[in-house]
Amino acid sequence: MYLKEYTSRLLDIDGQPRVKIHESHPVKIELLSNNALIEVLGADKPANLKGTYLDGVVLDEYAEMRENVWGEAIRPQLEDRQGWALFVSTPQGKNSFYKLYDTALNGRVGHDGARIKDKNWSAFLFKASETGVLSDESLKSLRHDMTPEQYDQELECNFEASVVGSYYGQILRDLEKQDRFVAADIYEPQLPVHTAWDLGIGDSTAIWMFQVFGKEVRIIDYYEASGHGLEHYVKVLQDRGYKYGNHWLPHDAQIRELGTGRTRVETLTRLGIIPNLIPRMEVADGINAVRITLPHCWFNIIKCEKGIDALKMYRREKDDKKNNFKDKPLHDWTSHAADAFRYLASAWQAQRPKPVEEKRPEGITLNDLLKAKENRPDNYRIN
Repeated sequence: MYLKEYTSRLLDIDGQPRVKIHESHPVKIELLSNNALIEVLGADKPANLKGTYLDGVVLDEYAEMRENVWGEAIRPQLEDRQGWALFVSTPQGKNSFYKLYDTALNGRVGHDGARIKDKNWSAFLFKASETGVLSDESLKSLRHDMTPEQYDQELECNFEASVVGSYYGQILRDLEKQDRFVAADIYEPQLPVHTAWDLGIGDSTAIWMFQVFGKEVRIIDYYEASGHGLEHYVKVLQDRGYKYGNHWLPHDAQIRELGTGRTRVETLTRLGIIPNLIPRMEVADGINAVRITLPHCWFNIIKCEKGIDALKMYRREKDDKKNNFKDKPLHDWTSHAADAFRYLASAWQAQRPKPVEEKRPEGITLNDLLKAKENRPDNYRIN
């Protein structure tokens, strides 16, 4: 670990260590000269980061963190000491890190659309082709060994580059070019709103809200939260004021919870929501269903922003030993939105109205009389 390696070199004038390394979890480095403490923490569960104060924080690879890590967990802890924050990351598409970088560089967008700069924020971008840290020969070798997407993302800090290993990145970029991300309300009151859930146990629950019109899937809203019971999510849906159709849940929602003895299907039913269960399917089949579904979709980009960011970032897990990707998704903050969308992709066609079959009227029709006339002999007459 770099932190232990570099701090262990700090020596006083007598050659004695100026730090004390606590081999705990998380690792802690104590600076003996002023009793300062440096901790290394993971950001996969933002709630675990709360409850203390900070003089300063470095958020490494911020592009891979949940958006609420900064606003809900870290920012309040800096206020007491007027602390500082440093965000360091390789771009991962235009997600929350890009928005933070853009705000720091150009200012936040005011109500009138004008940019308002904040003197307390600065932004820097260091491209390998401009810093001179790597030689031209090294850059040429890297270009040869990496895909164009990898090179642009990792070395040229290109926010437009594909997220390496992304399942849906190219499809979502195509939708963006087709203006399928709409900054307006696409809700149609005459159509029912269906929901697709990924239920978390001690983790996030994600809900996509969508409407179906013909072969068109309108993704009108998205909600995700953690640390709440099902009552919370039912109230969120009720407060939205939509006219609901079907609610789609994964098959394991019918497993009984040890604490209550009830299934989540039973709990939701008691709360007024009658769930439909998605049959069990392989993750790969669900991912393929999403790829087939996305070209039919329109998104409300304002209400679905966090869900869209998750879909863009949803990617395969990397095998660092073999330097390639595994045949399974990386389980991180993007998983809940992506799993819920897999259920949506499996269910939306069931919401399309069935074509009305033309019924043949009973008795003799005009067509029957005309056909009979064509077939009768010329000398036929009625006496």
